[in-house]
Amino acid sequence: MSKQKVVLAYSGGLDTACILKYLQELGYDVIAYVADVGQQEDFDEIAERARATGATKVFVEDLKHDFVTEFIFPAIAGNAVYENRYLLGTSLARPPIARRQVEIALAEGASAVAHGATGKGNDQVRFELAFAALAPSLEVIAPWKDPDFLARFQGRPDLLAYAREHDIPVEATAEKPYSSDENFMHRSYEAGLLEDPDTVPPEDMFKLTRALEDTPDTPTDLLLHFEDAIPVRVVCEVEGVDVLEPVELFDYLNRKGGEHGIGRVDMVENRFVGIKSRGVYETPGGTVLHHAIRDLEGIAMDREVLRLRDMLSPRFAEIIYNGFWFSPEMDFIQAAFKQSETLISGTVRVRLFKGNVICRGRTSTASLYDQELSSMDVAGGYDQEDARGFIRVAALRLRAHKLILHKTGEDDGA
Repeated sequence: MSKQKVVLAYSGGLDTACILKYLQELGYDVIAYVADVGQQEDFDEIAERARATGATKVFVEDLKHDFVTEFIFPAIAGNAVYENRYLLGTSLARPPIARRQVEIALAEGASAVAHGATGKGNDQVRFELAFAALAPSLEVIAPWKDPDFLARFQGRPDLLAYAREHDIPVEATAEKPYSSDENFMHRSYEAGLLEDPDTVPPEDMFKLTRALEDTPDTPTDLLLHFEDAIPVRVVCEVEGVDVLEPVELFDYLNRKGGEHGIGRVDMVENRFVGIKSRGVYETPGGTVLHHAIRDLEGIAMDREVLRLRDMLSPRFAEIIYNGFWFSPEMDFIQAAFKQSETLISGTVRVRLFKGNVICRGRTSTASLYDQELSSMDVAGGYDQEDARGFIRVAALRLRAHKLILHKTGEDDGA
């Protein structure tokens, strides 16, 4: 009788390395799946470690293009900022990872998918909600919520002992003073010494962005081109750079933004599971695009559409953060946002300097800005006498409110 197959989201770290062997002990035929979402890793080495631990197959999948075009760019276009600060780098990486994991599981005839996310964090929710939405027939194995696994592995020392016992190749044995996660959108840091919200992060922790005192004294000027709110071209005349391909474009903005110390955030956020968590993030390229597209919206998006979109944006960010990318509510919001982003096309001139993204000019082929109408020096078809009636009508409810206060004795006499 053949063994049941399980596809494990495998990073090569201590947890998933031990989980791979543990699943084999339970009788599973384990297929290791490694997702490349832009983290700086030696994927050949990770694949070798998976095979050495006993994986019957190893899939190393380059998801960077899908990640950038289907998740990062739409999120930035929709002004997805969680709790007014976080640009959702980790949250955005989980849906493409989970989607490909499900595709592999179905193609390989697996009965289950597995992950190494803990029972306290957000990632368990994001992965498992995606699995439920995309392939509800698949069993989900989450060892860090399994009583038998928890009884056996109470912490890092138990995992290290298990790895030594079974000759499991792991990347490192030294425990870091914090945990980090990297993808093309950002790098995040949490836990360890960062659990004290008053602890200043050590400068040598940061990998994507320079400290402000180490940034260049000369700014970098860029011209960003957008079509329907999606970045399609970046030009830096001084450097002779003209980039069109989405992954290369975002990689360039990451490098230039990081060089100028752009995109650091240190915050205490509210996890979906109800726990407050301190997170430190580096999101250089995403921050540059976030500022540029907001500037272009000023000239190209209708006022009332912008207001409605911004009413939905916090909910959009919450849906992403909580793991409901594949959901009816996400389909609804994305359809509405796609309509709002039509004709948000044009160019934005930005200057990157000392942690700042400074928008210095913008043009649009669908500009709603009328220079003559806005001018203080030209009439431009605007009759200033019309303002008298406009103000009178706008003031009606204020006058009525004042009269009511006076009649009821609540008037302060002013």
